[in-house]
Amino acid sequence: MMGKVVAAGMALLLISVIRTEGMALARSGIELRCQCIETHSKFIHPKFIQNVNLTPSGPHCKNVEVIATLKDGREVCLDPTAPWVKLIIKAILDK
Repeated sequence: MMGKVVAAGMALLLISVIRTEGMALARSGIELRCQCIETHSKFIHPKFIQNVNLTPSGPHCKNVEVIATLKDGREVCLDPTAPWVKLIIKAILDK
């Protein structure tokens, strides 16, 4: 009987450790999947863009992802093949 209680306690401890590690991983900003479900290709004037985050393809996602944070706080996934987005990427890389 005591063995079952100890086993149950160990299982709960193990589950809490795994859950905590998963939360820390998510909070640390490491994402293991693509962030962009769909992309926006229509022109957005640069005066409305506050920040642009360029994520190269890798093991987390096969796509290059360009995420623009607009001045109103929204985040928009941009189509990296759109000509105007290519210009923004070039300007960022040239800095």
